[in-house]
Amino acid sequence: MAKTTKIHEIVKYPEPVLSIPARPVTAFDEDLKTLVEEMFESMYAAHGIGLAAPQIGLSKRLTVIDVNFKKDPADQLVLVNPQIIEREGKQFEEEGCLSLPEIREKVNRAAKVKVRAQNVKGEWFEMEGEELLARAFQHEIDHLDGVLFIDRLSRLKRDLLIRKIKKMQKNGEW
Repeated sequence: MAKTTKIHEIVKYPEPVLSIPARPVTAFDEDLKTLVEEMFESMYAAHGIGLAAPQIGLSKRLTVIDVNFKKDPADQLVLVNPQIIEREGKQFEEEGCLSLPEIREKVNRAAKVKVRAQNVKGEWFEMEGEELLARAFQHEIDHLDGVLFIDRLSRLKRDLLIRKIKKMQKNGEW
């Protein structure tokens, strides 16, 4: 019998779990492996390239990334308790977020970053990313720190977007 993977609902802004730093992962067990599988399936179902645990309502320092969206299983990245240890250069590109559907804005990010994280077995590793992967690392690790990409916009742009979201909420569109 084929195993079915649970698809988690993605929580939307202003859900409180999105604005608080996530708790470190301490148990590297079967439950974590199952959660990682579910996060990849949930991310793919929502047509995303990255998903952080807070986005499914869990305060855990865990994120999954696949910037090539299912082209090669080897491209699937799991970062447990990640941190950015080096930043280099600048890029200003458009980003979106599964927790802020239909909102896309250009965000300033480092062009290249190095992250240190643990895998599902708890082993530490370091990895570099450039361009889109660097943006994905920074975007997802921001989620783990309770930061959304709209928090990185100018105050004016952020306020306009928040007003737009509130109007959509009032109209039952959010």
